[in-house]
Amino acid sequence: MSAASGSITVVTDIDDLVRRVALRAVSDSEDLPEPVDDAQIAEAERQLGFALHPLLARLYREVADGGFGPDYRLLPLHGPGSSVVGEYTTRRETSLGAEHPEWPEGVVPILTWGCAMYAGVDCRSADGRVLLFEPNPYNGGSWEQCWFLDSADLAAWLETWLAGTGWFEEDAFGRDDLAEPQPWDQAASRLHSGAAPDSKAWRVSP
Repeated sequence: MSAASGSITVVTDIDDLVRRVALRAVSDSEDLPEPVDDAQIAEAERQLGFALHPLLARLYREVADGGFGPDYRLLPLHGPGSSVVGEYTTRRETSLGAEHPEWPEGVVPILTWGCAMYAGVDCRSADGRVLLFEPNPYNGGSWEQCWFLDSADLAAWLETWLAGTGWFEEDAFGRDDLAEPQPWDQAASRLHSGAAPDSKAWRVSP
């Protein structure tokens, strides 16, 4: 995975990133859940109807079944209680057939920020873009104004957490270099069609 800036291309070593996330996860929690196995990943993907983004699947398979990450930390993959599969299924069920769908297909909630706000990973994005769902601006009609782009890719989002430079950090307010989530320009089309023109769907193998 890489990100270009002018003539310089920065390549993220995903193996090293997962290792560093695992070290941070162990450091932050004395009671980290066990990672999930391949069968649990496969069952989650069966229920979702699509494959998890590869990096997200690695986090659950190689780090832990949630319980690490920013703020309230990643949700477990399966229930009981609030989980990635459960939250996605519930939100998609209420959106199907609705005049104003709330939740786009392929975006899995991975953690809650509190106050009904969620971080979600777009599994139809090759880089696993990270989105912010913030329902407070909602005043009826379309939900598109409630969707924001937090990070263009999951790897960069994780790097921000590891570096302590995210907008969600306690000391973030007032920082000159703070990058805040911006309105997601694909929100309207994705809420109604479920797929973006430049998307790459991670499909479940038959």
